[in-house]
Formats: sequence, C-alpha cells, structure tokens
Amino acid sequence: MKRSNSLSGSNNAPFTASHVRSISGSRASLAPPRPSQPLFQQRSSSGTNLADMGMSSVKRTSFQNNSDRKSYAPGNMGRPSQDSVERRSSVYRSRASANGPTPHQSFFQQAPQPAGAPADPRPLRDRNYQKNIGQELLDYMAANNFEMDMKVTLGQNMVKSPTGKDFTYMFQWLYRRIDPSYRFQKSIDQEVPPILQQLRYPYHKSITKSSLAAVGSANSWHLFLGLLHWMMQLAQMLDGYSNNQYDQACVENGIDVPSDRVVFRFLSGAYQTWLAMDEDADDDDQDRILAPHVDAMAQEFDRSNAKYLDEMHILDAEHERLQKEIETLEKSGSDVAKLDREFKIMEDDKIKFEEFDNLMNQKSQKYEARVQFLQEELSKVLLELKEADNERASLQKAVDDQGISMADIDRMNSERERLQKGVESTSLRLEEVKKKVAEKEVEASRKLDELERLVDRYNSLGYQIGLIPNTAINAKGKDYELQVVVNEGPNFSSSQMGASNSGGSPDSDRLLADPVTGYQPAHILNLDLRGQVKTSFLGLRKEISERRTVAMDEMMKHHDLLDGIKEAIEDKKGEVEALEHRVRAAEEEYEKTKEVTTTQKLASDAQIEKTEKELAKMRAGLTESVQLMEQREMNTNIEYEQLTLRANSLREELHTEIEKMLNDIIKFKVHIQKNLEDYEGFVVDEVEHELGDDGTTEDTQDVDMQ
Repeated sequence: MKRSNSLSGSNNAPFTASHVRSISGSRASLAPPRPSQPLFQQRSSSGTNLADMGMSSVKRTSFQNNSDRKSYAPGNMGRPSQDSVERRSSVYRSRASANGPTPHQSFFQQAPQPAGAPADPRPLRDRNYQKNIGQELLDYMAANNFEMDMKVTLGQNMVKSPTGKDFTYMFQWLYRRIDPSYRFQKSIDQEVPPILQQLRYPYHKSITKSSLAAVGSANSWHLFLGLLHWMMQLAQMLDGYSNNQYDQACVENGIDVPSDRVVFRFLSGAYQTWLAMDEDADDDDQDRILAPHVDAMAQEFDRSNAKYLDEMHILDAEHERLQKEIETLEKSGSDVAKLDREFKIMEDDKIKFEEFDNLMNQKSQKYEARVQFLQEELSKVLLELKEADNERASLQKAVDDQGISMADIDRMNSERERLQKGVESTSLRLEEVKKKVAEKEVEASRKLDELERLVDRYNSLGYQIGLIPNTAINAKGKDYELQVVVNEGPNFSSSQMGASNSGGSPDSDRLLADPVTGYQPAHILNLDLRGQVKTSFLGLRKEISERRTVAMDEMMKHHDLLDGIKEAIEDKKGEVEALEHRVRAAEEEYEKTKEVTTTQKLASDAQIEKTEKELAKMRAGLTESVQLMEQREMNTNIEYEQLTLRANSLREELHTEIEKMLNDIIKFKVHIQKNLEDYEGFVVDEVEHELGDDGTTEDTQDVDMQ
C-alpha cells in the first residue's frame, strides 16, 4: 500500500451515486457497518469445491475502466447532499458482481425479496401470541435501558393499547439498536415505509401510511406488534453477530470467518497507519511503516492454516492408502465379480426356497385341520348309524309281536299322509282368514281414531266460534257438541277366534255393538250432521257475513278519520321542528357572540395592562437603553466583521483539507487497482501453471497404467 503522486487522468471513471460516501464529520469512521442477517448456504468440503473457490477468486471484478468490469477510480467528485450527510445509514448493501454468481456465497449476502405480498404465517391475531411477544418486547426493552434512552416509562399499555407516540418511541429505539448512526427527521408515517423496505421486512406491504395514522386500533395493532417483535429479533441477532456467536455456524457451513476477520484487521490497521503518515514519505518509508501489519497478517494466517495443513497431510496419506487398495481390488476384480454373481444367484434361490417352504407349511396346517374335522364327522355318523340300527331292530320286533302285515302298514301310512295334508290346507285357510280379519280390524280402528280426532277438532272450533256449549253466544240454546258413541263392551275376540289362538284387544272390541253385529254409521255420533246441524250452520254463516259487512264499513270510516288526524299531526310536528331549529340556531348564535365578546374583552384588558407596564418601564430606562443599544450595535458590527473573515478563512482551509483527502483517497484506490490487477494476473498464471502440471501428471499416469 503506497501513495502515488500522480493521478491516472482521463482513465478515472466518474463516481456513481452508490460510490459517494456520506461524511458526518471531518473524517468518516473506518469501522465496518453492522451487517444484515447472513444467508448460509450448504457447501461441501470436497476438493472440487476448493477448486471452484480458487477460480471464483480469479474471476473477481477488476477496477480498470478499459474492460467491461466496474471501476472505482473517480473522475469528477460529486458533493454529497445535506440529507445524505445528516441521515447516514450504516446498513450494509452488497456490491453486485459483474461476472454473475460464483460458487462461494458471501456471508453478508441477503436473500432475494419474493414477488407479491407474502402472507404472514405468525398467528398475530391470537391473544395469547400477542401477550407472549409483547412480554418478550417489554423484557428486551427493560434489559437494554429503554426508559433511560427515550425518557419514557415502560408499561403493559405500551404493548396492549399504545398511542402513536408510544409506537414512535419503540420503533425509533429498536431501529437505533440496528443502525445507531441513523437520524430521524421526518414524521413517523414518512420514515417507516422506506426503512422497512431497506431492512427487507417480508411483510412491509401490510404497513401503510393510513394504518400508521391509527397504530393502536384493533384492526392494525397486531401488525405493528409483529413488526416490533421482528425488529427486536433482528437487533438480538446483530448483537449476537457482534459478539461472535455465529462463527461456529459459519464454519460448519463452509464460510471462513476467521480469515475474513484477519483481512479486516489488516486493512483497517494498515489504512489508519497510511492515513497517519506524512504526505512527503517515500516508498521505502511507506513499506517500512506498513511492514508490521503485513507480518502480523502473515503470522495470523500461518497460525490459522496450521491445522488445515495437518489435516491435508492426513488426508493425503489416507488417499495414498485408499489408492493402493483400489489397485489391489482392480487386479482381483474378475474373481470378485464371479463370486458376486454366484452369491446373487444363491440369494435368489434362498428367497424362492423360503417362499416354497412357507407355502408347504400353510398347506400342511390346512390339511391337518381338515383331516381332524373329517375324523370328528365320521365318528358322529358312525354313532348315528348304530343308533338307527338299534331303533330299526326294536321297531321290527314290535311289529312282529303285533301281527300286522306290510300291506296294513302301507295303508295306514297313506291314510296318515292324506289326513296330514287336509289338516295343513285347513290351517293355511284359517291363517288367511285370521289375517284378513286382523287387517279389517286395524283399518276400522284407524278410521275410528281419525273420527275421534275430527270430533275433537270440531268441538274445539265450536268453542272458538261460540257454538259450544248450549249457553254460548251463537248456540241459541241448542247443543252442538259432538260425541262418539262407542260400546266399551266385553272381549268378543276370544269367543270368535278361540281363546287359545287369539288374545283379543280393546281396540277391536270397541268396534262391536254386540257380540255379533257392529255399529251403523248413524249410531256412532249423537247428532244429525247432514240434517239439523248443517242447516243451523248455514244460517249462522249468513248472519256472521252480514255482521262482518257492517263492521268493515265502520272500520273504513274509522281509517279515513285516523288518516286525517295523522296528516294534521305531521303538519304540526313539522312546524314544531322548524321552530325548534330556529331556537337552537338563535341559542348557538348567542353563545358564539357571548364567547367572542368575552374573549375580546379579556384580551383587550390584558393587552392594556401589558402596554401600561411596558410603557412605564420604557419611560424609566429610555435614556440608558438608548446608550446601551448604540454600544451594542457597535460591538455587534465589529464581531460580525471578525466572524465573516474567520468563516472565510475556515472555509478555505476546509476546502483545501477536503481536496487533499480526496486526492489521497484517489491515489490509494488507483494504487490498489494496480496491485489487484497484478495479483490477478499472477494468480491466473499460477492456476494455469498448476492445471497444466496436473494435466501432464494425469497423462503420465494413464501411460503407466496402459
């Protein structure tokens, strides 16, 4: 790292907006920005991956402008805006590579933002979940001096029903935990959306300016509570990163964090030393001053690479041993293949034999169970045959003792069969008759029940219209109540169907007037419905119709009268409302006039008193004040002239210092460009040389194998 006394002139590429660095003081800090959440990538530790890493380092972007890679040499320096100076953010933004993606994943690279508005998988509307994350947020703020930093008292209401000011305090405090150098200047509804996009909050589209106007509402607070909890977790992750809590995870994923830290310490220390050197120092002095940093970096790399060298030696020895074993196995490959084929055939035969053995065992068990069952059946049949032979012998002996011939026995059997058939046919006819009688009885009982229900309905309607009892209004002394006259006589079913075959039922007994005959239709009801009752009902219907016509006429008259009254009432109500409105307007005008008058009177009185006091003071010290003001005016003019001269000289000194600093930075960057390009050429030559040596070695090995 040497200073150069000349610039490259026209080869300097102009700065873009992303190259302008915000400066908050006389010199910006060299400390690196706090990175965002790392995106780890699975990476193997094989040799091919190491080769990919080497090629990716060769393909690193150059800094010259004469190629299609980006250049960092400035052409004309743009002055940063006042907004960028005062609102400097330290959130890291990764630089895009000009050569496309490489196999090595940067530790600071962030995941791409998904298209569309993703759905939040967190149950933010759940009360228990809100309570848990709210308590975590309160504990975190209490443990990190929120009250002392923001001069606000913590409470449960800040995470249950907060005000807009509470949300502003919490959001600003959490974001300062993430980006300590950021300064809030605008209102919260203008600050939050760009900050969330900058932080790449996955659900920033759900946070709108309209919802920021009502943070504590029930429809939007769960979204802001989830946002604050996410920012708290991000701040905790950054604190853990600062405390080196994720180094082990980075190593497990193949990211060499210790090497990055060594390089960073070297660059920061060497850069600070280089800035502190005298501008007139030559190259030898610069090399001598920067040599301790280079030696320290080399020693740290040696210490960190020692264990990797030991592992490499062990792996080389293991590789040689395995190579020898592979060669030995390749020589005896034919015998092994033959044995493998024979072993595979024997395995197949073994599987087939086991299947055949299982099948035979199942069949054997089945046949044994079947033989045992047949033995039991055979013994039963033999026993029954023996009993039948004994019974046949006894019957034959009894027939021989009675002296009955075979012809008599055949005649008796035929007569018995004929009588048996007659009994069976008679029984079938009897069953059919009983079935038909039962069906008729069921149908008659159902009709009787239906008749009783109709009679009950008739009587209830009669009570409703005033026909029952005979003392009712419309009965006129006549009895219109219906009754079902049914005989509750003895059980006749047993006498007709036989007590042994049918038990009889009370429902069937009610259908008979006597043991032989049933009821006639006219005898079941106590009134003559078609004659006397129907005539009376027609007369009553005519009378009720006449009364209804008269009542309808009277009702129409009453309706007309009621409509007229309603219209008059509505008119009066409209007049009353108009008068009330005028009264309210007059009262409001009176109150306003009274308030204005009172306010003006009080203001006038206060102004008069104030003016009188000021006038008295002015009269008392008028002469002294005039002399003092003249003296102060002279002193102020002198100080103004001195400050003007001092400001001009200071401005010139600052411009000169800034130009020197910019020239030093440009020289440093150009020098770094040149060194990196030389190093890239050296690495490319070394890689090509190594790849060529490897190819020659492989060709030599192939020739030896042949």
